[in-house]
Amino acid sequence: MTIDTILSQTAIIPVLEIAELETAAPLARALYEGGLTVAELTLRTSCALEALSAMKGAAPEMVIGMGTIRTKQDIDRSLHAGADFLVSPGATPALLSALADAGAPALPGVATASEAMTAFEAGFRFQKFFPAETAGGAAYLKALAGPLPDIMYCPTGGISANAATTYLALKNVACVGGSWVAPANMIAARNFNAVLANAERAAAMQSARL
Repeated sequence: MTIDTILSQTAIIPVLEIAELETAAPLARALYEGGLTVAELTLRTSCALEALSAMKGAAPEMVIGMGTIRTKQDIDRSLHAGADFLVSPGATPALLSALADAGAPALPGVATASEAMTAFEAGFRFQKFFPAETAGGAAYLKALAGPLPDIMYCPTGGISANAATTYLALKNVACVGGSWVAPANMIAARNFNAVLANAERAAAMQSARL
């Protein structure tokens, strides 16, 4: 499995922050039942690694990556917990090297043309554009398509459901990451019916793009 095959499965990748382990399994089921097969879980909480395992146990057909990867230790712990791919908020030379050595599908984070070129030279054609909305938004990515036509992005950060369609119309956008599908407060409230409805809306964006 490569990062391009993973990203081709969906238009929207829900970006998840799980603070309570018991919410992981029902969350995974709601996302999958809503038609989503790819998700990113952030490594921002003490139970994130356990939550990853719980999600994969509840929805084994899903491809679940670990985000907020910053160090080689984060890479090792995430892969050991069963992460299918890795996502970083940024990309230092050391982290790019560690991601390349890991051999796992990865999306290094970039926010500028120079960072995108550096990640590309390290072997990463697919990249995370973060924080998308505050780093220039869809207009910035559209501008990058001219000088950097061979780089594809998954923009993430502050993107609403409505804004996602603007990004998806760009030729250099593979998919969009969004916390709107299952925001932390919705997960904490255990409102999985709302998650299911949002997942269905996100899945429809993929159908509309085909």
